[in-house]
Amino acid sequence: MSEVFEGYERQYCELSANLSRKCTSAGLLDGEQKKQKVSEIKAGLDDAESLIRKMDLEARSLQPNVKGMLLAKLREYKSDLNNLKSEVKRITSTNANQAARDELLESGMTDTLMASADQRTRLLKATERLNQSGDRIKESRRTMLETEDLGVSILQDLHQQRQALLHAHDTALQDSESDM
Repeated sequence: MSEVFEGYERQYCELSANLSRKCTSAGLLDGEQKKQKVSEIKAGLDDAESLIRKMDLEARSLQPNVKGMLLAKLREYKSDLNNLKSEVKRITSTNANQAARDELLESGMTDTLMASADQRTRLLKATERLNQSGDRIKESRRTMLETEDLGVSILQDLHQQRQALLHAHDTALQDSESDM
């Protein structure tokens, strides 16, 4: 695995844990202290987003066998970040019902976007497999045509050899009859 990715991952995990603690403590505060804590959390969320973007770029630049595993981790981190953002919205919202409504709408939208991304990934893989299968079929067809041409050539050679043998046989018979 990439040391660069692991470094970003370590930073993100520490930052995420720190933000979770801050969210918990911010929920207990009121007034100006709460606003101060929320602004610290929002700055931390921006840093976390930046780290996720860096991890994404790093993961996509690696070998396919490692890339898949890292992108799966990255999806978990994105989900974690979205949960933290939802928590901040819940804390800052003055109306608890409005916060619950927003959270439901956002989680539905997040699920839709994740499903869309997963569908796109599956579709791209299926298209790639289809293209590879088409290439294999073309290669098999080319091999079949070459084999057929070779078979026709061999049959023509055998026909010529048969004709030569029959001619030689007829000539030998004629010579033996004339000798008698």
